[in-house]
Amino acid sequence: MGYRAVIFDMDGVLIDSEFFYLQRFHREVVKRYPWITLEDMYPTVGMDEGRTKILIGSLAHRDPQDSAFEAELEEIFSSGEELYYPDYLYPEVPEVLRELKERGFRIALASSSPMKAIQGMVRECGLWDCFEHIVSGYELPESKPNPEIYYRAMEAIGCRPEECLVVEDSTHGVEAGAAAGAKVAARLDGRFPFDQSKASYFIHTLRDLREILF
Repeated sequence: MGYRAVIFDMDGVLIDSEFFYLQRFHREVVKRYPWITLEDMYPTVGMDEGRTKILIGSLAHRDPQDSAFEAELEEIFSSGEELYYPDYLYPEVPEVLRELKERGFRIALASSSPMKAIQGMVRECGLWDCFEHIVSGYELPESKPNPEIYYRAMEAIGCRPEECLVVEDSTHGVEAGAAAGAKVAARLDGRFPFDQSKASYFIHTLRDLREILF
């Protein structure tokens, strides 16, 4: 049986945003905790906010449940330069998404980012008509690597796991897609030490999906 659907992650797959967010986050964290290095924060890439708070709490030697620390992190999360999505959109994305749609593939977007950010990217990049359904990890009790985000996307587009190809990059994303029972195509990125061992395919660009799907 061939694939009927493709479910995309957003950050690091459709937009080259991971390093931007990591550097912005680190610039704010290091003002308060100068011993935390950029490399220490690599595991936050693809991680939901709850897990990120736990990791930063450990690095900062703070209790992540402490209300003062939580308020501090909220300030950090909201600080820094905003990303203008079209500047970071991988150039092949509109072409590939529209080709998949024309060929009859069901297309969904499943991201750990807040829904407001996802919708902002889709709108600003002119991709609103490309996705049948969008799922945000913020809507769920637990985001990636929990597979629930992919179960929700599959249910919404009416496809079984074996009919879906998931396109991911981060360790948590690849694990979530595989745990949901789908095959995963992992976008390679040498800047981060991702564990992509649970992926079935490896791609350098979304154009490489043609060899998998067609």
